[in-house]
Amino acid sequence: MDNYIVSARKYRPSTFRSVVGQKALVATLKNAVVSHKLAHAYLFCGPRGVGKTTCARIFAKTINCLHPTADGEACNECESCISFNEQRSFNIHELDAASNNSVDDIRELIDQVRISPQVGKYKVYIIDEVHMLSSQAFNAFLKTLEEPPHYAIFVLATTEKHKILPTILSRCQIYDFSRISINDTVEHLAYVAEQEHITAEPEALNVIAQKADGGMRDALSIFDQVSSYTSGNITYQATIDNLNVLDYEYYFRLTSSILSGNVSETLLIFNEILTKGFEGNSFVTGLASHFRDLLVCKDEQTIILFDVGASIRERYLKFARECPIPFLYKAIELTNECDLNYRVSRNKKLLVELLLIRLCQLLHPSEIAVSEKKKIEPLANQTPVSQPAPPIPSPQKAEVKTSVTQIKTATAPDVNKGGENIAKNPLKNKLPQTISLHGNVKAEAKTETRNQEVTIIQNKPYTAIDLEKAWISYAESLKEKAHLRNSMINCKPSITGQSTFEVAVHNKVQENILLSEGPSILGYLRQNLQNGEITMSVRLTEANEKQLAYTSAERFNLMAQTNSALLKLKDEFDLILD
Repeated sequence: MDNYIVSARKYRPSTFRSVVGQKALVATLKNAVVSHKLAHAYLFCGPRGVGKTTCARIFAKTINCLHPTADGEACNECESCISFNEQRSFNIHELDAASNNSVDDIRELIDQVRISPQVGKYKVYIIDEVHMLSSQAFNAFLKTLEEPPHYAIFVLATTEKHKILPTILSRCQIYDFSRISINDTVEHLAYVAEQEHITAEPEALNVIAQKADGGMRDALSIFDQVSSYTSGNITYQATIDNLNVLDYEYYFRLTSSILSGNVSETLLIFNEILTKGFEGNSFVTGLASHFRDLLVCKDEQTIILFDVGASIRERYLKFARECPIPFLYKAIELTNECDLNYRVSRNKKLLVELLLIRLCQLLHPSEIAVSEKKKIEPLANQTPVSQPAPPIPSPQKAEVKTSVTQIKTATAPDVNKGGENIAKNPLKNKLPQTISLHGNVKAEAKTETRNQEVTIIQNKPYTAIDLEKAWISYAESLKEKAHLRNSMINCKPSITGQSTFEVAVHNKVQENILLSEGPSILGYLRQNLQNGEITMSVRLTEANEKQLAYTSAERFNLMAQTNSALLKLKDEFDLILD
């Protein structure tokens, strides 16, 4: 019985033309071989399993080939190629820097470089995982890497270029290997399946290629695993079962439920997914990728970014036509937000269920949201509700302090002669009655002019007691304006004329408050005292005016008049006041 060899080793490329997914890089190396323009140091970097070490071996065999072809390939017939294929070549040396990363290992390598090749043209040193070398080993290697013998060529391979010293990078030609595309991976897997006489569905190979994430070695390893599971008949269903991959069918069912707004069915599908053993985080990331693929399929220019089998592609195109673009934008945003919050959430299942509920409501808002919207929308058109206050008619003009503002009394119709007017007026029995704070009931006659009513107020005389009572009543009604209330309680009005009064305040703050609220105060007083000619002036008391003008020396002298000990204190310490 022959020994089994895994596909990753059995189908490892041995020529440049058999390298998969690195066409530009391979063409550069072949041209360098053909033109004999070889550098003394190369750095191959890129993800795992994309062919870095393989290309280094092919390159080493090709430059030592005694009869290379015209297109830069090795002949595989000369003594150098045969010895390389049989792994007995003395001109090609491989060093694993992961396990040989000390200064002594590099010194031993430097000693070997001094010996010229016995067969062939070049001695090639392939150092794999070169980023694992210690800093001391890198420094010991610098001089030899910069000026090696003419027959020595170094090929360094690494997956983490950022860990290599800049002094090493500056001495090498850098080749960046890219991830192998899904199409190239599927084509190579189909070739391997044909050589191994294995039947494989294109959708199954596509799932394997996506699982490999751009690495051919990983793709071949997964291919062998699935092939063993299916006994040489690789189907899509068997592949997703073996690799524990969530089926596209679940995402299509979820999309249908979400588009129809069926929350119950959506939650049941998610519960079915959890029952099969899938993690919630994997489901969320897969759902985000699903919505992304639907968005890509909306435009013919971006559909090339979607790499799947033909049958699955048709289903995506069908569902993409049913999904509005704003819906897909919002769905991707919500799934990405859920993915970010998944790790820190304590109730992860509830977080994902909340995501699904919000997705169902994107196209079908819930009845609660609609009812709330109906309740809230009319408020935008309503006038804002004023603060609770006593009934105060708005004054037409107000000017406080030095000028006098009064409301002119409109000419009321003669009560004795108004029988005809009242008889003609259909609202004669609807004249309102208002009650003042003193408990008096009075009738107000209103004249209607172009939808605007003017209140007629008689100019009745009032006393200082009436004025103070009305003043205090208004102040006590101010529950939300504490500053105005306190200012009115501390500063009482005093009558200065038949319809004028004055308020003496203690500071500028009180003065500004009364001036700004003057129209409201006057409106209340005119209504309460039944006098439309009342005016108000605000004055800062003389004591405060003088006190504001005092200097430091004047204030000291004022205090010394009441306390003679301050003068003794000044003389004893010889104080000088400015």
